[in-house]
Parts: sequence; C-alpha cells; structure tokens
Amino acid sequence: MATAASGLSEPQVLARTKDRLFADREDAYVVADTQFAQRRWLDDTTIEASVQATLAPFNHVRVGTGYPDLVGVQTLSTDLVSVDRLGDRPPLVAVEAKGYTGDGTVDAERGVVQAHDRLNEANVAFLTAPRGGISTAARTMARELNVGVLGVAPDGSVSVLERPRVVGHGSMDAASAIRFQAGAQGVADQSFGLNHPKNYVAVPLAVYHDGDTRALLSSHVVGAVEGALGGAAFLNLVEPGQGSPALTPLGREVVRFALRTDGDLDAALRRFEDWQRSRKRFVDVAPQWGQLVRRVVSEYPATELLVDGLYACHRDGYDAPSLVEFVEYLHALHPEFTVELFLRGDEAVRQRVLTGDGDLRRPELADGGVYHSPTVFQLKAMYYHAGVVTERGAEPSNLDPETDEWALCDPLA
Repeated sequence: MATAASGLSEPQVLARTKDRLFADREDAYVVADTQFAQRRWLDDTTIEASVQATLAPFNHVRVGTGYPDLVGVQTLSTDLVSVDRLGDRPPLVAVEAKGYTGDGTVDAERGVVQAHDRLNEANVAFLTAPRGGISTAARTMARELNVGVLGVAPDGSVSVLERPRVVGHGSMDAASAIRFQAGAQGVADQSFGLNHPKNYVAVPLAVYHDGDTRALLSSHVVGAVEGALGGAAFLNLVEPGQGSPALTPLGREVVRFALRTDGDLDAALRRFEDWQRSRKRFVDVAPQWGQLVRRVVSEYPATELLVDGLYACHRDGYDAPSLVEFVEYLHALHPEFTVELFLRGDEAVRQRVLTGDGDLRRPELADGGVYHSPTVFQLKAMYYHAGVVTERGAEPSNLDPETDEWALCDPLA
C-alpha cells in the first residue's frame, strides 16, 4: 500500500491538477488556498518550492460553507465537463484535493462531500486525488452529487474519471473576487500602466475620429499609446479587437460629452494637448472633464467596494486612515477582494502576509513592496484626479504604508 512518503501528497496532487485544469489562457485566473503557502504541510512534511511556485498566487476564498483548495475561473474543455460554457462567462471552478495520508489511505469520499458543498456557489466542482486511491464508491457518490473526479497518476498525468455538469448561480459574493480578477476588469499587472485618467478618456475620441487612432493619441494625448489603449479597455471604454478597438456604450457617452462640450473631436483632442505633463488635479484644471472622469472610474467594479470601505472607515472614526489601517479594515469586511486588490500575487508576498487561515500579518503590511502597484499607485492616482480621494498614489518602492493616506474628499456625515 502507498504511504505519504512514497505516494502523492495533497499539495502535489493539487499542483498537477492546476496544470491540467487552468491552462495559460487570457480568461483564466486561479488561486490556491493559503494553507498551501505555508512551508510545512499538515503532517509536518515540507511543501516543495516548485509545488508552491505552481500553486501561487494564494488567497482564502469562501465558497459554500468552506474554503476550496483551488478556486478559479476558466473556460473548460469538453473532455472535462458535460457542458463547456455557462452563457457568456467562463465558469467558477472549485477543486478539493486529497493525497495519501500517513497511514497510506486517501479520503476520497470526504473530498466528494466537500466538493459538493462548493456547488452552492461554484458552477462546477471537482475532487482530485491519486488515481490509485479513488474507490468505486467515491466515483459512484460523485456521479450522484454532480462532482467531477480527476485521478492523478504517479507520473503527474491527470485523467478525467467523472465529468460534472455545469450549473448556474447568479450571485457569488466572496468568490466574485476571483471572477473580478479573471475578467477584463480585473486588477491585473498590465491593467493601468498610466496614472492620469485623461489618457484613458481620450481613447474613445481617437477611436471615433476619422484619423488613425494611435497617431492621434500619440500626437495629442500621450506617447505611451498601448498603455492608454489597455487602460481604456479595463475602464470599459473600448473593447479590444483584432484591428481597431470598438467603442462600448460608456465610450460612446464620452464621445457625446466631448461633442457637446467642445463642438467637435478635433477641438476636444487639442484640449488634451494642454493637459499633457500637468501634475495638477484634473478635476480642478478641467472641472467638466473631471466630473466625466469621476463617472467613468465610478463604473469600475473596484470603486464601489473601495469608496464604501472608506466611507465606513470615516463613519467609524478613521477620518484619514493609513494604507495599513485601511487594508486591515477592508480585509475584515471583504477579505478575498482586499487580497486581490492590494497584495501582489506572487508566492513570496502572499506567503509573508497571509497566515494559513487567510488572516493578515500586520507587521508585513508596513512594507511598501508587498502592495500591488496598479491599485496603490495608478488606480489611486486616478481617484485623486477625479476628486474621489485626498492624496495621489505612490509607487510601492516609494510607498510608506504607515503614512500613505486613504481618505475620501467628500466623506459625508
């Protein structure tokens, strides 16, 4: 009989499964539970560095009544599920892993029960375990409960033993943090490369104009054209395409605003030349355009969460919380979102900052290097220019989280 020493451990099973389920696709995002970020596993054996590198990033995401070992968003191939799509959105996938324990057994049936619980919020759930440790009884139970079963061989290959059906859910609360990060609106590393919102709201004007989009942006707005186009897509102003971007409904509203305000697109684009290299708050320099920017950033999915969190801070007596105080406060309300928005996704950072139960280690939050630049620098700078927060953002390398202020310009009573 296999033993924990000679057979696949749970972290090893999970790493092989992640490689199989979550290929390197644009619509994929996945996190492993924070227990796998710790240096030692439950039976006090070391988790190999290569396994942790495969499983990163880490977060503690509640789905159903518990915390899956792996949760992510991915369009799954037809060999994995009975239904390969759920409307226009890729499904939310929850995975429970089991490995060989110290007595040489695999608790596969318990894994099936845990995976089935995740279907209260996930669209599809899998048990994954060493193939030799999955009993016929476990497979029968999985079929009855609509749980997929994946068998991992000693050589690391993964077989689909039972295919689940995809089910639908309208609201997913905490797990929607993973959907947010996976989608086009997610705070990914490439999301906001520029820290002034004028560079993004100008994009719909250049797209709608008869001239060449990139040339217009380069001559009138900013030299970093690709950064402007990418940020405009993340703000849902344009939809990227094979050729020229296409305007979204929000992008068309920006064009209508420009035509009403400036008369024609050429005049509007010439105004953007005057704002190049300006460090003044945009809502003060160009009040009408600043209010438009405020509307655009208010449509961004993270804004409501952050503004509501800052309002709650103010209501509870934190008039001007530091970044550390705000992250601690917001984590108590929305832990999964807070981790995805503020903490860098690499293995070393989340291993330092998060405990095995997903709690924050406060001393680590004092290091600016653990924070996600697109949130604490670029996104915060956009909020500053739109008149949402009192201070602009800072690069993590120049950030003092203990003094970096996060406060609303208009907190309300």
